[in-house]
Amino acid sequence: MPKTEAKTRIEKLKEAINKYRYQYHVLNKSEISDEALDTLKKELFDLEQQYPEFITPDSPTQRVEGKSSEKFSKVTHEGKMFSLNDAFSEKDIHDWLKRLENVDIRPPEFYVDLKMDGLAVELVYEDGLLVLGSTRGDGIIGEDVTANLRTIEAIPLRLSGTRSDLVPRLVVRGEVFFTKKEFERVNKEQAKKGGKIYANLRNVAAGSIRQLDPRITASRKLDFYAYAIVGELGKYPTKNKEYDALRNFGIKINPHGAVVKSADQVIKLREKWEEKREKLDYEIDGLVVSINDRQLFERAGVVGKAPRGAVAYKFSPRQSQTIVENIIVSVGRTGTLTPLAMLRPVNIGGVTVSRATLHNIDEVRRLDVKIGDTVIVGRAGDVIPDIIKVLKELRTGKEKIFNMPKKCPVCGSSVEQIPGQVAHKCTNLDCPAIKREAIYHFVSRRALDMVGIGPKLIDQLMNAGLIQDSASLYKLKKEDLLNLDRFAEVSAEKAIHAIQSKKKVALAKFIYALGIDNVGEETAVLLAKKFHKIHDLMNASLENLQSIRDIGPVVAESIYKWFQKPYNKRLLEKFDKAGLQVLEEKATKGSTKLAGLTFVLTGTLETLGREEAKEKIRSLGGDVSSSVSKKTDCVVAGEAPGSKYDDAQKLGVKIIDEKEFLKILS
Repeated sequence: MPKTEAKTRIEKLKEAINKYRYQYHVLNKSEISDEALDTLKKELFDLEQQYPEFITPDSPTQRVEGKSSEKFSKVTHEGKMFSLNDAFSEKDIHDWLKRLENVDIRPPEFYVDLKMDGLAVELVYEDGLLVLGSTRGDGIIGEDVTANLRTIEAIPLRLSGTRSDLVPRLVVRGEVFFTKKEFERVNKEQAKKGGKIYANLRNVAAGSIRQLDPRITASRKLDFYAYAIVGELGKYPTKNKEYDALRNFGIKINPHGAVVKSADQVIKLREKWEEKREKLDYEIDGLVVSINDRQLFERAGVVGKAPRGAVAYKFSPRQSQTIVENIIVSVGRTGTLTPLAMLRPVNIGGVTVSRATLHNIDEVRRLDVKIGDTVIVGRAGDVIPDIIKVLKELRTGKEKIFNMPKKCPVCGSSVEQIPGQVAHKCTNLDCPAIKREAIYHFVSRRALDMVGIGPKLIDQLMNAGLIQDSASLYKLKKEDLLNLDRFAEVSAEKAIHAIQSKKKVALAKFIYALGIDNVGEETAVLLAKKFHKIHDLMNASLENLQSIRDIGPVVAESIYKWFQKPYNKRLLEKFDKAGLQVLEEKATKGSTKLAGLTFVLTGTLETLGREEAKEKIRSLGGDVSSSVSKKTDCVVAGEAPGSKYDDAQKLGVKIIDEKEFLKILS
């Protein structure tokens, strides 16, 4: 980035970070996720490392976040409560070690602790008794919340251990946090009262500590782990010895801390906890990595707001900020044009993300996203990432407005907006993109699942004139593939086997694989149960389709029109001639205990995969829908439920957890 652009970007980042930090630390609310804020801070830190002449005393990298509230009396801390610089990757860890080498420090070992997602506090004990408790505030001055901290069972009111009575004054720092179970209980109580539903554990922990009535804090059942002793008593030879001392005073520490000998071991430990984090009963967002030797740690000193001898090694964020470098349009299998944001590559959830769907022009306008904008991108599971928010305060005036093209970017034919719909479509039914996308869909994992037959091979086959549609895949021979680039005897045989192994297809899978507009997996299952044979579905009247529960007039018309089109009739005939056998859907036998009930699944289930859960519902006569409506009977909510959970709450639809769902199934 040129120097002039870097200066502007740094100023914009500082303004945005200060705004979101104030909301987070003082107002206890968040417009953006903690992870997105972390990535903004990391970009600012990296730019200031590249251009140190632009570092100013008021930069967020030079001070501890937050400031004290007006509600409580002020407390001056024993010493400054520092924040930590973040590391997100192996490279960041090695860069941190290089910075230590620059000041002639090569740590022989590190102490690695879990990084709690809570609220930092300072506790003061005199003659073994807790006399003062305060929040971090701005790192120098915090808030006196002693009365509230005294209600937390995990914080001892009197020190224990053999030496406790001999200690005239002990200053301890640690993290107050919520367990996931308690967070869930509080939110259920809030829902019953019609109160505010809390978005994350950190915010509700902070809000609980700042209650004016300690009885409210006591009702929240907060927890606590200590991580440091301050002052003369804190001068232990190593960090792990300091933790031993805390334990001996009867103060809780996180039991998962460990001493490691190298950066590689730090990285492996981070990988381990990223996998295991969901099994913990509290939220962590990474590891705190410190030089274990306290003398070396002190010698490393402080840079800006953070000690040089420690970093917060964060997990791969589920959300991150990046820049929209362009907006292009893809043409789907039904001819629908979808705007795609081409992003500056960013790591989200351990995957490099370089594009995000914008769905349609209405979504572009709702987000008010422009080419050149800084945006927050989220990724859940294996779906295409979404743009969650545009950070308009980072605009420079050079951003460009996106408009939907009037011509198809693939074939050049006219693009029309469908009356009464948001969708824009290519008017040319023979558009290569439409045919190509239809084949991509046909072979995809959720459709016929032809392993190894992906977009690259389909492009090769179409460019070579070997296939024109999905049905022509079944006419391919091994010799056809041997003429293509990078195909040898074995790989060609595997590809042909993958295609031929799908000559017997379940009716619901086949209906979904056809790529009929508005027909997803659940609608395909409904159609299979209703008609049993593909020929009966082909000959169904519009009235017959409209009479099926959960199929509205738009979907019914879409299905009816698809089977009426000459091109699609010829395609089905070609499947017949190619020897594809679409299996008849047998009438369901056995239990019908869920007959007439419609379920929606959201979040991750621990004991069942999503597809397995759907099959169990169907096997008991129930239906599964992909969206929540007033007709939905029950929403099953697993870990990290999405917007369907919120929709169910708004509509008053019953919500059950996995435990209750398993009881229903059994």
